[in-house]
Amino acid sequence: MYQAEFLARLENALRGALPLWGMGDETELRLLTISENATFLATHKITHDRTVFRVHRPDYHTREEIVSELAWIEALRATGDLAIPAPVPKEDGTLIADIDDDGHTRHVVAFEFVPGMEPPHGDLLPWYRELGAIHARLHAHSIGWTRPPGFTRFTWDFETTIGDTPHWGDWRKGPGLTPETIAIVQQAVDLIRERLTAYGKGEARYGLIHADLRLANLLVDSDRLTLIDFDDCGLSWYLYDFATAISFIEDDPRLPALLDAWREGYRGVRPLTEDEAAIIPTFIMMRRIQLTAWVASHAETPTAQAMGEPYVAGTVALARRFLADAR
Repeated sequence: MYQAEFLARLENALRGALPLWGMGDETELRLLTISENATFLATHKITHDRTVFRVHRPDYHTREEIVSELAWIEALRATGDLAIPAPVPKEDGTLIADIDDDGHTRHVVAFEFVPGMEPPHGDLLPWYRELGAIHARLHAHSIGWTRPPGFTRFTWDFETTIGDTPHWGDWRKGPGLTPETIAIVQQAVDLIRERLTAYGKGEARYGLIHADLRLANLLVDSDRLTLIDFDDCGLSWYLYDFATAISFIEDDPRLPALLDAWREGYRGVRPLTEDEAAIIPTFIMMRRIQLTAWVASHAETPTAQAMGEPYVAGTVALARRFLADAR
């Protein structure tokens, strides 16, 4: 768990940047979440105006990558098809500030506050049906959008997820893995590589995606549904977005029904053939192995600590099933 001293230091560093957004001592800060980044809610003590600040992890995204993320958000907002919080500029009109955190530079961006809560986890089918339609609209925009000069984002392909240059570290370091279980997962990795090589990266299959649009990154407020957290957006296979939408619940017995609902919603916006959909289980397995690496490389986060060895053991079980289904 994060130490209180670390969180206090981070909050103090952010507070020093608030004047860049015209905020001062009358602002109250409250930590909302901490995972890849730290997210704070800033509330004016008198007017009660609220702004959300995202404090980036050091040495993860470059300034150019964050500028590119914000450019896509602005382009999506301009269509009027999707509700996404607007980036809030500093008083000088720019969008990114730098703060010093114990000798490390952290980038900071701000977004308008949007009310809402994560969708309830009772009947998930309607939400995944809606999520499929949202993903399809994002993908259609990605295909038709001309990226601005200098646009740069992470690539989430085989090599950068579970291959030789992974952004989130080596899955083999997952807690509790043994030489025997590593060998099992490695067989799944080899099969994933083979299938994705055959599937290819054609323009209709591969492009800019959200890469983390699960229920936790949707806000529901009455009949309004808002998309948040584009921090992982990057270049990948479009159908990989479904795999990210079920992050940490890949072994949920409701998964087949959730996939059916998602496909139904997707097909209401954009074509999806059965041949194309057949690759989705491969993306699910790839994501699960990638998250196994994330659990190992982000051991300080509450999420990784909550998952731990049981999640990694589940990865091995899913790899066994994945290989059995391929026979």
